[in-house]
Amino acid sequence: MVRHNGLNGTTSQLTKGVVRDTARGVFQGKIVVERGADGTDARMGHHALILGERAEVDAKPELEIYADDVQCAHGNTVGNLDESALFYMQQRGIPADEARALLTQAFLIEVVDRIEHEGAREVVREWLTARL
Repeated sequence: MVRHNGLNGTTSQLTKGVVRDTARGVFQGKIVVERGADGTDARMGHHALILGERAEVDAKPELEIYADDVQCAHGNTVGNLDESALFYMQQRGIPADEARALLTQAFLIEVVDRIEHEGAREVVREWLTARL
């Protein structure tokens, strides 16, 4: 939960997740803009990738706005890998498992690239690459 209590606050939140096999992912995020928090600019995005027929994702992004003159938005998407992109990659000689890993990494890397601390960003990038 992110709570804005003062004037001109800013939030830019991006969450991405991947589930496979029989995994279940849950996202419940909330931004609250209290009275008096005029001028707030708050954005929340959640996007999930499902890599298995029995995997599932439940998402509940929320906004509660009690102030005037704000710009707030939230979004949510849940889907599978693009089959045409997989086909395209396989037609160019990339094995199916490697193509899936590359597309999954491309989906997640936007979040990794937002990590400001270079050392932490590289640790996460290496962890992600090893997991895929």
